[in-house]
Amino acid sequence: MSLFLSRRWCITGLLFFAAVLNYVDKNTLALLAPSIQKDLSLSDQAYANIQNAFQIAYTIALLASGVIVDKLGPRISLVLFVGWWSLANILTGWARSAVSLAGCRFMLGLGEAGNWTASPKTVSEWFPPKERGLAIGIYTAGTPIGMTLAPLFIIGLAQIWDWRLIFIVTGLLGFVWLVPWLLFYRQGETRRWQKRALAEGGQDRSALISEDKFSWGWGEALRQPVVWCLLLGRMFSDPIWYFYQNWYPKYLVSERGLTQIEVQIIWVIFLAASLGSLAGGWLAGRLIRKGRSPAQVRVWILAGCSLFMPLSPLVSLSPSLAGSLIFASLVVFAHLAWLANITALVVDVVPEGSLGKVFGLVAAGSSIGAILMNDLVAKLLIYSSYAAWFWIAAFLHLTVVPLILWGVLKKSRRVENRPAF
Repeated sequence: MSLFLSRRWCITGLLFFAAVLNYVDKNTLALLAPSIQKDLSLSDQAYANIQNAFQIAYTIALLASGVIVDKLGPRISLVLFVGWWSLANILTGWARSAVSLAGCRFMLGLGEAGNWTASPKTVSEWFPPKERGLAIGIYTAGTPIGMTLAPLFIIGLAQIWDWRLIFIVTGLLGFVWLVPWLLFYRQGETRRWQKRALAEGGQDRSALISEDKFSWGWGEALRQPVVWCLLLGRMFSDPIWYFYQNWYPKYLVSERGLTQIEVQIIWVIFLAASLGSLAGGWLAGRLIRKGRSPAQVRVWILAGCSLFMPLSPLVSLSPSLAGSLIFASLVVFAHLAWLANITALVVDVVPEGSLGKVFGLVAAGSSIGAILMNDLVAKLLIYSSYAAWFWIAAFLHLTVVPLILWGVLKKSRRVENRPAF
């Protein structure tokens, strides 16, 4: 069993690096925007339209990619997704106009979304409930790590290379990633290890993974209260994380007086986010090993994380930059712990045969929440200030918790007498 254990943690590591690449490739355009706008003579509106092309494709692909993952499995699906978005990134290096650049970003969005439906499906195949939270926490940490590395890596390369070459190089990294993925992930190996463990009478039955292949159709999935509760939960809570990715750097410049170079201090909150992702998964695993229900453990961790969110107004009310960063770090630490567990909840309460489909639905809710947040913050800055957003952010998670409690613990239709491996 030791070989199996080491192999699945290697696979988790590869999911982590896929998440890092995902966010490096996604953020390359924003980091190189001044050079690209000047070279291609793009207006700010054209730049906004190009970013929207990515977001529209991303939202659509979240739904379609889930179906692909359920049909083809995560091994082949991730080959397709990573290969597709890496090719799109390489082609961006040959963009000559706003139209061609928008087309490349649209292609990128179609591929990148699949990473977030295939990764949790991979965890469901290789890990028992007591370890899923940690595994999801590890690869989710690739998001803030990718965001931390992207400015250092991309801006560093921009000092010596043309922006076109940077897109080509970062795209090629995705094809390098495919090699160990195909070597480590061998289709069907989890099932063979399960059968061997049963034959040997191993005591740790939790190392096995359910054979349940029951699945929901689209209509049945959309009738499940648990699906809607998780979708709305992500829609209303994830805007917190998107705000710190897209708007907090601008807040530091306009409200705290930092220069563009000084904004690099934002790595502090992304490090806190990485630690939160790992801590959320570790805590869930520790409690589940004590015999508690995985779904109940994760819901109560969500409730605990929500108690950190009322600190949000202090991000803007703090008189010092250090204070703002500290409170922002606490908020994102709690949110990433939240994100790791709400993601694992889908694996806990949804039939294995429908995981990709439901993950797509739930993640689409997250993407819609990001679009709504961007529009809201833009309007708040016209009629009010950033402070208004921080007060709104203080209560979003708290309003979601009762919905999750009701939808997951009271209304889940998942068959309860199936093996809880």
